[in-house]
This record gives sequence, C-alpha cells and structure tokens, in this order.
Amino acid sequence: MGGWRGLKELLPNNTGVWKQTFSSLKSRNYRLYFYGQMISLIGSFVQSIALSWLIYRVTGSVMLLATVSFVSQIPSFFLTPVTGVLVDRIGRKRVLIATQLAFMIQALILALLTLVFEIEVWQIIGLSLFIGLVHAFDMPARQAITIDLVDNKENLSNAIALNSAMFNAARLIGPSIGGVLVGLIGEGFCFLINGLSYVTVLYSLNKIRIKEVKKQTGTHNIVRDMNDGILYAYRSMPLRSALIMVGLISFFGFSILVFMPAFVKDILHRGSDALGFVMASIGAGALVAALYLAARKSVLGLGKIIMLNTFLLGVCQCTLAFMDAMLPVILVGFPIGFALIASVASMNTQLQMLSDEAYRGRVMSFYTMALMGVVPIGAMVLGYLEKFVGLSYLFLINGVVCVLAALVYEIARPALRRQMRKVYVEKGLVHEIATGMASTIDK
Repeated sequence: MGGWRGLKELLPNNTGVWKQTFSSLKSRNYRLYFYGQMISLIGSFVQSIALSWLIYRVTGSVMLLATVSFVSQIPSFFLTPVTGVLVDRIGRKRVLIATQLAFMIQALILALLTLVFEIEVWQIIGLSLFIGLVHAFDMPARQAITIDLVDNKENLSNAIALNSAMFNAARLIGPSIGGVLVGLIGEGFCFLINGLSYVTVLYSLNKIRIKEVKKQTGTHNIVRDMNDGILYAYRSMPLRSALIMVGLISFFGFSILVFMPAFVKDILHRGSDALGFVMASIGAGALVAALYLAARKSVLGLGKIIMLNTFLLGVCQCTLAFMDAMLPVILVGFPIGFALIASVASMNTQLQMLSDEAYRGRVMSFYTMALMGVVPIGAMVLGYLEKFVGLSYLFLINGVVCVLAALVYEIARPALRRQMRKVYVEKGLVHEIATGMASTIDK
C-alpha cells in the first residue's frame, strides 16, 4: 500500500487531468499575463538567435559568444539579493512594467545600430550587460508576481508549471522562426520584431488588476533588509535545501546546454543540424515536464519528484559520457530536458508556497541567483576543468555529483517533509489528517 501511495503522488493527482493542465488560465489576470508573455518570449528567442548569428558572422569568435552570454547573466548572481529587496518594497507589477520597457528599448537600439549604423563589438557587449542588469530586477519580480495573478491559490503550482511550459514552448518556436527570418530579412529586423513584441506584454500588464501594495520590510536600510531575507531563507531548512539544490543543478546540470555544441562537434563529429536535433529533444523533454507538473493539482509529492529527477539527470549525464553516436544522444536528450525542468520548477513551487508574503520577493531573488547566476560561473569553472579531463569525463563528473545530491536529498527528505507539512497546513494548502497516515505523506 505504501508503495502504491508513493506512486500515486508522482502521477497527476486529479480526475480532470487535461482540464487541470490549464486551470490557472481561468484567472483573468494570469490569462492576460500568459498570452502577453508568450508573444514577448518568442520575440526574445528570435533576437537571441539573431544576435548569436550576428556576433559570429561579424567576428568569427566563439570566445565572444561566450563573453556575451556571460555578461548577460552574471549580474543576476551579484544583484538579485538587492533587487529582491526592491521588488518587495516597490511592488512586482511596477517593477515588471519598468523592466519590459527597458527590454524594449534595448531591442530597438540594437535594431537601430544594425539597420542604420555599423554595429560594433563593444556596443553588443554593452547592450548585453544592460540586459543582464535588467534581468536582475525582472526575474525576481516575474517569479514573485505569479501568486498575485491566480484567483485560487491552489492553482499556484499549475501557474508556475505553465510558466515553464510557456518558456520552453517559446524556446522551441522562437529560434526556428529566428533562423528563417535572419536569412530572409536580416538580424536588424529580427531585433525590431522583438522590440515591437513587448507591446503585447506591456498591454497585458496594464490590463492586469491586482492589489499592488508597497511592502514595508521593517527598515529603510536595504543592506539590513537583504541580510534579513538571507537569514529568513537560511533558518528555514526547506527553503535552504531547495536553494542549495537549485544551485547544484544549475552548476552541474544546466552546464550541459553550454557544452552541447562542442560535444556534437568534437565527440559526434556532426554539424549544426545535428545540434539542432539534440537541442530540440532536450527542449521537448522540458516542455513535457512543464505540462506534467501543470497537470498536478497538489503540492504533495514534489519532494519525491525533485529527488527522482535529480537522480535521473545524473544517470543521463553519466550515460551520455559513454556515447558517440547521434541517435542515442538524441534519445537521452529528452529525459535530460525533462529532469532539468521537473526538478527546478518543483523547487520553484516549494519556495513560493513556503515563503511568507513579506519575504517572497527576496526568496525568489535567491532562486534567480541560484538558477541564472550560477550557470555562467559553472560554465567557466567546468570549461577550465574540461581542458584537463575532456568533455566525456566532464559529463561523467557532473552526473556523479547529481546522483550524490539526489541521495543526500533523499536522506534529508523525512525531516523536510515534517517541516513543510506544518507550513502547508497553516496556509490551508493541505488538510490535516490522521496521525498514523501523516508520516506517509510526501511533499
């Protein structure tokens, strides 16, 4: 019975599973946000592929590609603890409107420099750094506002999963559209299209009606507020564990996306078309994982999902280390994409469900720091290590670390379960049940 109950917690736990998959779209505010963001994200990925092509076409430098990626992500690591404080103070909707306007301006400047002038490398790096700074404000606000958009807080986990589905669908659609448009109309017009796509998200944010209150955190000292948020997250074992796991997966899991072009070229001895197939397989797995989580109605079983998918990610990376044929790599790409999103999206849900309202912006800023800020650091450290051990052994090392992380998390899961249950019951997310059955419930 215990084994069957544990298996049931991993399945979409409701009778109307397909109807439940999109249940948060019933909320007017979330529906406006979802469709506006979907169009804007597709435009962002169109710009991303066009910018990468422009950089390599103009310079022929792989190092510059890595540099642009680094400067556009590293600000999130250093700034999000501070920006999380500001998000809690200023208000999430206000911050998002400002960041979307900034993204629009950056895209239009890129379009102007490319179409009218001859864009230079320093301008690309400067605008990429600007985007990184804006992302440091945008991501905590984007993560924290989700709970304000759904009418029924039981749909929060569904909304978070749909956010992941939206992102991964855009990641599949945007680059394919961008690749065609670059050949047809050039990079400059791709940047212009992205700039215009922000009109939709600005319109949707303007139409959203939520009670936006400036949250006073008890002091006017930003550093003190930041430290207060750090202590709040550190003193909570469930929050602390989730943030550590996100950081580990970002460092040893998401780095696979950075090194996949080199793996395809140097290990598989294939071209860019093969890379496209591998990345599409990873993207498809990520999209299925997001839809799977969206089909779940309850927070029950998230801990088990985190453990199993971290373990799956490790096993897949270890397996990949011994592969040198195209088809097996494509096949293993699907579970890698599934495991990446299933694990981090589940931890996103836990963090939002467990955080107090006054601290949510800061907690989600730590999540952003662990998710986005750690990736470029991991890429640089592991890229240096690759010179000594090679790509195959690097994937093996990453896989072993993920497997060990999953085993340690499994050991800690009973204690995490007890602490999370108290919070879930207090917030009315789960109902208290008989003591004899309580120990069998997983979170």
